[in-house]
Amino acid sequence: MHRVMLLVPADVLRPRRPDAHFAAEADAAREAGMDVVLVDHDALASGGADEAVRRVPADAQAVYRGWMLSSERYADFDEALRRRGVVLRTTAEQYRRAHELPGWYADLAEITPRTAWTEGADRSAFVTACGELGSGPAVLRDYTKSMKHYWHEAAFIPDVADATAAWSVASRFLELRDSDFAGGFVVREFENFVSREVRTWWVDGVCRLVGPHPDTPDDLPDADLAAAEPLVRGLGLPFVTADFALREDGVWRLVEIGDGQVSDRPRSVPPGELPLT
Repeated sequence: MHRVMLLVPADVLRPRRPDAHFAAEADAAREAGMDVVLVDHDALASGGADEAVRRVPADAQAVYRGWMLSSERYADFDEALRRRGVVLRTTAEQYRRAHELPGWYADLAEITPRTAWTEGADRSAFVTACGELGSGPAVLRDYTKSMKHYWHEAAFIPDVADATAAWSVASRFLELRDSDFAGGFVVREFENFVSREVRTWWVDGVCRLVGPHPDTPDDLPDADLAAAEPLVRGLGLPFVTADFALREDGVWRLVEIGDGQVSDRPRSVPPGELPLT
């Protein structure tokens, strides 16, 4: 079996060096005996996957740690590497399942807020999705991302039954996401969380690391993952993150799943602790 190599983005201005955001992880991987190879993220993101992977040695296995890619661009990445005989540990289909909420929601519905979504940005479909939740507050996002830093104008819907006000939030969300809008609208029933989030890292269904969320790197609550463990394991995905928060009734709830290759590492977690293999 081939040794697994780590693929990381190259620095834009110094392309022979890793992007500064991932340099410490690259150093830690080398110290652990992994080969580290640079890829061109800008080329990947713009549709030039073959150019992006031109430095990658042939006939190998690989794991990626880098900036977020759309599911379509990741599929291009996967295909370009396969043409070189390189197999990513996470396939394009597995990446989409982790990266986009509709890919994981059904398997984890019992531990995460009730959710409805659309395909595309059609207003009538959005109203229908809101109607599936009935009434009350909700949180808006698309398949891959929220605009939580624009909470009142583009994330929080006070009452999904108020179609006009809800669409105002959705319109602002669309404006902010612009060409990055992914898949469709996702409307999630609002639950009152009373803790900071916990980011957990899973390899082949086993939780290998529990740490803080990158937004609150110095605050790590003690999370109870007992209910989540069999469900995350049941996803059958090779490398994911799962973020949890404590609901006001004392129950730990899943906030979201992410692909572990593109989930941010909190600065308080040493790079060598990331479970890359």
